[in-house]
Amino acid sequence: MSAIALRGPERVVIHQHRRALWSAGALALMGVAVVVAAWLWASSASDTFAGSGCSVENTVRGCGDTVRAFLDTELRFSRAVDYAGLAMMVLPACVGMFVAGPLVGRELESGTYQTSWSQSVSPARWLAARLAVPAVLTLAGVSVLSAFSAWAWSRAKGTYYPRGDWYEREVYGAMGTAPVGYALCVLALGALAGLLLRRTVAAMVVTVLAYVPLVMVLNRVREDLWPTARFLGGDRPGGDAWPVDSGMLTASGRAIRLKDCSGGAGDTAACMRDRGGVTAFADYHPASHFWPLQLVETGILLALAALAVALAFRVLRRRHG
Repeated sequence: MSAIALRGPERVVIHQHRRALWSAGALALMGVAVVVAAWLWASSASDTFAGSGCSVENTVRGCGDTVRAFLDTELRFSRAVDYAGLAMMVLPACVGMFVAGPLVGRELESGTYQTSWSQSVSPARWLAARLAVPAVLTLAGVSVLSAFSAWAWSRAKGTYYPRGDWYEREVYGAMGTAPVGYALCVLALGALAGLLLRRTVAAMVVTVLAYVPLVMVLNRVREDLWPTARFLGGDRPGGDAWPVDSGMLTASGRAIRLKDCSGGAGDTAACMRDRGGVTAFADYHPASHFWPLQLVETGILLALAALAVALAFRVLRRRHG
């Protein structure tokens, strides 16, 4: 989106906040460059180590420095991926704070919105511009960063210090469509907070306070957003499966879950057998459930975003006509 190609309030929004937008883009590019540089360094060190004849598990004399250098580069890349994942988790809060504070709250607090409204720009058009511009930029930027996070995670999985599994919060929340859903949802919540509070700092704080329970609740219910698969037998499903629940089935098919016999004295398996359990089971999400879980969670977030936007326009109409 270019300010040259835009007209009216959208162009004004970009012009007013061009420094913040350029700074955000520069920070994102710097982060990407750091992770890519760490990967290139680790790849070069891996190739050198492979041709050295040394081994991490069984080092021979004279290999100590080579092994340490190799492991150091692998660790640095893995840490860079960790920091990138953490940044993706924080990014929605930053987007929401920017909309709640500088984009909406400060305009209402300082009264500068009246200048726009006196120049044939209706309140609804004014708010629409302050939602549309960051929404388009967020959709484009976060989508690219999410794809990059998936690439970095896949590379880190093959190192000596592999990162977490796909279902772990820090990994899951940095890949797929969920980061976009969170960013757009918190963006809408930020606009609503700015309209309700009409104070820059207060709106930013409330937006962050709304983001935290949103993440906590969805992390808690995520495993139930898509039906689990069931594995029968004494072993657990392997691979990248996300174990959700386990226990035993009775002859009639009733499930006796592990939590029903946990916390007490004695053998858990014996407890379940005493209750009629005959066949062990494990409920899990295979790696193929990543996208169904992501899309359902994103749908919930977009529905919440739409609700917040509708409430924001309702508040605007009630207060300013």
